[in-house]
Amino acid sequence: MSKTKYVFVTGGVTSSLGKGIIAASLAKLLQARGYSVTIQKFDPYINVDPGTMNPYEHGECYVTDDGAETDLDLGHYERFLNVPTSQANNVTTGRIYQTVIDNERTGKYLGKTVQVIPHITDEIKRRMRLLGDSGEYDIVITELGGTVGDIESLPYVESLRQLRWDLGVDDTCVIHLTLIPYLRAAGELKTKPTQHSVKGMLELGVQPDILVCRTERKLNQDIRRKIALFCNVKQNAVIESMDVDTIYEVPLVMLKEKLDRVTLSRLKLSAKKDPELTRWKDFLFKLSHPKGEVNIGLIGKYVELPDAYKSINEAFIHGGAMNECKVNIHSIHSEGIDGTNVAEKLKNLDGVLVAPGFGDRGIEGKIETIRYIRENNIPFFGICLGMQCAVIEFARNVAGHKDAHSTEMNVRTKNPVIDLMESQKKLKKMGGTMRLGAYKCSIQKGTLASKIYGKTSISERHRHRYEFNNKYMAEFEKGGMKMTGINPENNLVEIVEIPEHRFFIGVQFHPELKSTVANPHPLFVRFVRAAMEYNQR
Repeated sequence: MSKTKYVFVTGGVTSSLGKGIIAASLAKLLQARGYSVTIQKFDPYINVDPGTMNPYEHGECYVTDDGAETDLDLGHYERFLNVPTSQANNVTTGRIYQTVIDNERTGKYLGKTVQVIPHITDEIKRRMRLLGDSGEYDIVITELGGTVGDIESLPYVESLRQLRWDLGVDDTCVIHLTLIPYLRAAGELKTKPTQHSVKGMLELGVQPDILVCRTERKLNQDIRRKIALFCNVKQNAVIESMDVDTIYEVPLVMLKEKLDRVTLSRLKLSAKKDPELTRWKDFLFKLSHPKGEVNIGLIGKYVELPDAYKSINEAFIHGGAMNECKVNIHSIHSEGIDGTNVAEKLKNLDGVLVAPGFGDRGIEGKIETIRYIRENNIPFFGICLGMQCAVIEFARNVAGHKDAHSTEMNVRTKNPVIDLMESQKKLKKMGGTMRLGAYKCSIQKGTLASKIYGKTSISERHRHRYEFNNKYMAEFEKGGMKMTGINPENNLVEIVEIPEHRFFIGVQFHPELKSTVANPHPLFVRFVRAAMEYNQR
């Protein structure tokens, strides 16, 4: 009998039902009951990771401490559990096939014909058990991406079927998310899509243990009884999941529906104790009862897709709750900003964050935005490319280098204030080759950054190829932009500030990736406070 128990979360009927949030919510409840829990995501696409995907295709690319470029659902896992994830927490079809093909090339299969079964499914099962076999966790929750019935998902469902047989049914639990649509013309909730979805699972050899039903209307006992009868589950295993105002309410909704208790019962585990959710409820109270509000501009090039800046948006929620302040985010496309309309575009804002990104599209709008807020003493926060744009703007409009630019956008600029890192210059492959993961940063004492962090040595996550050109450091320092955070190993500039400004800070790293409900990131907390102070001026 396996020491570690395994929970699998699958989806049917349609995509975007919220498997990641349900998985994270269940994990939070189990963690609050005293169990050691982790979550992993298996994605059916053939990309090895989302690192080379356009945000319009996949949303945000989330980066872990160990440098893995992963699905954005891992951000939800970390924000809910306050526990770092790693390379092992996100697996793709591309990575599975790459491993199997590499094994075949080295002769590992002893001349056998390599097939989906058993070679691909064996590799999937190995990955599914990797975290559990470490001995660190009581329960491993595995979210299977895609929708049951998709051709891409078939090897994963088959691997799940085999793993249940390998481990024994008492060590596994399958939670299936489905949709119960409401037909307004008929005035009825319809269970048939759920029945068909479960039938599809049964045809693949997997019987769900629990059904989480997304619905616009409450499920009465008659509907629950009908779903249980035709889907071969117990009635208490039919879980209602209605829309809520914020994803952070979902754990409490699932607690009320007893999802955690039903899951533990299925796994033959005790409930241990009532879940300790005091801090979580305190966070929700502050989120729901703000004492003030601010308007913050998010200047980016992917603003049409909220998931492109998912971690930033969530970090503002955390930082806002910490300040008991509602943060109204105004997403503004940088392509639409120029010198003639920047004042109109940014009016009534209490602070501006210039977002990360790649490529030259919309870059001049970001630079023009920073010029305006620097000159008008509006709180500024720049992340990654946002920090680099602040450097370019300062070089052009303060230091007098009118052609200053990043060599990412203009390789012929005579003043490359942002340049390709030395370690990147000989690389030919684009996937997984950026400066990725957590790196140390030493902060100068007495600076804004040191006051925000309350210490002078930090570690933050990175995802970039270009850096501040240190040839300009002395000139910038003399002109008023200070390099207040430096990587101690390679002298890379990590943080820039303008001390004379009300609040002006740019960071080369991605602080949003470390903000959680339990530990809101201090940079976002302080930036929201600066916006509140500006609002009350």
